[in-house]
Amino acid sequence: MLIIVAVAAALACASVGGGLYEFSVVDPFWPKRPDLVQPSQGGISRKRFWIAIHVAFEVVLIAALVSAWSRPAVRTCLLVALASHGVMRVWSAFDFIPKALAFEKAAPGTVSEAAARRWTARSRLRLPLDLVTSGSLLWALVLAARTV
Repeated sequence: MLIIVAVAAALACASVGGGLYEFSVVDPFWPKRPDLVQPSQGGISRKRFWIAIHVAFEVVLIAALVSAWSRPAVRTCLLVALASHGVMRVWSAFDFIPKALAFEKAAPGTVSEAAARRWTARSRLRLPLDLVTSGSLLWALVLAARTV
């Protein structure tokens, strides 16, 4: 159980790191240069990181929940992580991802800088949910380690 919770916590922290990278390195510049986030124009492919990290995290989080179900304190932390991650993923699926894909596929010169800036500003609002997810998993890891 401890190893699975540790891997889930590490993946959650990697997700926070990916978000911080986008906020600090990519988002300040791509609204003026949409080609930076357009793989067809030689830009980065955010899907390569985000799909892999989310799939791995979600599979490991479910495995951690199954393995820790008999430990109420650990289970509660994992359920908090699942809930906060779930809210962020649903919000992303219906709002952020479709708009990000539209920016990535837009023809050169057609992306509104104002719309891109609004997207990047709102995207930062997902960080608190990621921090709750990571914090809950780190606390679950502490609690799991205490029971070993």
